[in-house]
Amino acid sequence: MRVLVAGSTGVIGRRLMPLLEAVGHEAIGLSRSGDGPAGRTLAADALDRDAVSRAVREAAPDAVVNLLTAIPAALDPKHLARDFAVTNRLRTEGTRNLYDAARAAGTARFLAQGLAYAYRPAAGLADEDAPLWTERTPKQFAPVLAALVDLETMTAEAGGLVLRFGHLYGPGSAYAPDGSFTAQVRAGKVPVVGGGHAVLSFTHADDAATAIVAALDKDVTGALNIVDDTPVTMADFLTRYARMLDAPAPRRAPAALARLAVGGWGVAFMNGLRGADNSRARLRLDWRPRHPSWVHGMEAGGAGAAARDAA
Repeated sequence: MRVLVAGSTGVIGRRLMPLLEAVGHEAIGLSRSGDGPAGRTLAADALDRDAVSRAVREAAPDAVVNLLTAIPAALDPKHLARDFAVTNRLRTEGTRNLYDAARAAGTARFLAQGLAYAYRPAAGLADEDAPLWTERTPKQFAPVLAALVDLETMTAEAGGLVLRFGHLYGPGSAYAPDGSFTAQVRAGKVPVVGGGHAVLSFTHADDAATAIVAALDKDVTGALNIVDDTPVTMADFLTRYARMLDAPAPRRAPAALARLAVGGWGVAFMNGLRGADNSRARLRLDWRPRHPSWVHGMEAGGAGAAARDAA
């Protein structure tokens, strides 16, 4: 199968391209620079409709994998909408350009990257039928969610599948040994805000890549959660991760005080996020995470071994 990976230089794309080649697909990357980790890569700005059309015609793909993002290496939760502005355009305008060109070229399969932590806060893990956080959405997250809804709608209209990934880690991510979040934890700059009640479901970039490969030849549409088997509260995660890094134990900060520094989204991120259930992806894709626990996945990536017994 000839597979066009839009966003082939991102955290997932760099793991996906060589995997596609290894299992016998022809991988064609699409990036603004034209650089890529493996296979053949075409250059096009996804926001340039004509450039995308030319690139897709040249690629003539059987399937399109939409990984279009432009997320900064370090995010400021108080200004999340600003930091996600380009990504939001890629998820709306860029996706429209990509899908229109691909349908004109006769592409039959569409897969897209979504989020598994955009569910409305509630008890328990969210399955794919749970509502997204479209009510009382934190102000800074509202445009991010709106763009995600547009992305999912366009993917559904194309008869495609959205893979909702959890908190993404692995090489090149904020949680990598040289990542921005890791650096903040090492420096003792990430406190537990409020009770740290948010539930996190993580996804290693390699597991994201294997899920995409599994989904390429499955007749599955809609949305699926692609997350690990070990959800963890924010408080427990920060405590264990700091221990893994031999970093200072995280301080505690009242939500009202932290709001001044990190804004409403920062407080919601620490206390409101809902974890996700991967049962449906296991069943429909015959997929299993290679890293069922974030602890062991991060250890394998070099984050440290001090928390093995804490998992």
